[in-house]
Amino acid sequence: MSTPAGPPVPTAVLDDVRRRLAGATGELTPHRVAEALRASGSPVGDATVLAVHDLLRRDVLGAGPLEDLLRLPGVTDVLVNAPGEVWIDRGSGLERTAVSFPDDASVRRLAQRLAASAGRRLDDATPHADVRLPDGTRFHAVLSPVARSGTVLSLRVPRGRVWTLPELVTAGAVPPDGAFLLEEVVDSRCAFLVTGGTGTGKTSVLSALLSLVDPGERLVVVEDASELRPEHPHVVALEGRPANIEGAGEVSLQTLVRQALRMRPDRLVVGEVRGAEVVDLLAALNTGHGGGCGTLHANSAADVPARIEALSLAAGLPRAAAHSQLASALDVVIHLGRGRDGRRRVLELGVPERAESGLVVLRTAATFADDRVARGPAAAALAARLRAVAS
Repeated sequence: MSTPAGPPVPTAVLDDVRRRLAGATGELTPHRVAEALRASGSPVGDATVLAVHDLLRRDVLGAGPLEDLLRLPGVTDVLVNAPGEVWIDRGSGLERTAVSFPDDASVRRLAQRLAASAGRRLDDATPHADVRLPDGTRFHAVLSPVARSGTVLSLRVPRGRVWTLPELVTAGAVPPDGAFLLEEVVDSRCAFLVTGGTGTGKTSVLSALLSLVDPGERLVVVEDASELRPEHPHVVALEGRPANIEGAGEVSLQTLVRQALRMRPDRLVVGEVRGAEVVDLLAALNTGHGGGCGTLHANSAADVPARIEALSLAAGLPRAAAHSQLASALDVVIHLGRGRDGRRRVLELGVPERAESGLVVLRTAATFADDRVARGPAAAALAARLRAVAS
């Protein structure tokens, strides 16, 4: 790897200096780098010393070569697929960057250091990690050879501030009439889920909607990794915790949902429903906790009942019971997706209804396309539900 501070530095020289410095205590300074270069028999010109110092400093501070990418305006994701293959997403699809690592060992060192900064182990015995870094960045890594192309890193960058609903309209994520409809969903205290695939903007939309909640209401937010930061004066946030190296100390979302119900929530929010906590959430929404909400991964709005059924079955809730709970607990589904241009958008509002079979199906109440809202076959059902819940 090279740096603007000096000439290219051979990997062997960099590794030798790194090894020599690791064997002694002290701060990383240009003087110590120069001494290590002399001991290794390498050139000790000022440009070389500064180049090696800069590279080593980036090795031990921040996200190394990825730091500048993480700070680019609008970046939501930084992805490393291989030492020479680094991508970013600025909201319009993936873009390949000129940033690279000299080898997989460099990517591995960065991954292990970032995992360690969050108190997690990452090595051949535990070749994957999913953590939140101190600055709020969501970090995931899979080491080689489990990752065939080399160590793979995925970093999700937290937005510096929450999107507002008007900003989502301006960005083209929601048509103006659609924004009015979403406001009605929040104001009426409907129970809703924001659904979509990975990276479709579910957290951003949910944060914007929670920011519309009456300031007199108390929000209790439960998340696996803290990402929701609504602009609201009364937010209590609970964050799950994975088990430690010995397999102890785990705090699951299911446990946190149960704790949240004892904290007088006006609205219970589950940042991402993806496990046994779905049973407790459905139960809560069926026992007087109106206005609850969360996000859920789903390929389409129509797939939401099947997704909730699968999660409920895995948690031990029979199929019929899961659909019965879902039918009376959930009022609206807000489904997101990406267009062909890579932009994130709200695509559809759906209403769950019981079919003759007793199973829940999701009927389309409205579709959002080309800056307009089109009524769906369940539009009247949605309007009736908004009036009924609000009253």
